[in-house]
Amino acid sequence: MVAASPVPTASTPLKPRLVPQRRLPRFGFHTHCERLNGRMAMLGFFALLAAEQWLGHGLLVWP
Repeated sequence: MVAASPVPTASTPLKPRLVPQRRLPRFGFHTHCERLNGRMAMLGFFALLAAEQWLGHGLLVWP
């Protein structure tokens, strides 16, 4: 009977026992935060254009 060797050989690659899970930091520049910020900026820009069209003049140059 052949016992299993605990030392890996060249034909058996090392495999981790526990794969670490990446946790997202609580602050800073991250992809999901920047994407949400960009989407909100686009909504605000189009809302400004719609308000200017509806009022007939720009909001930054008030009569």
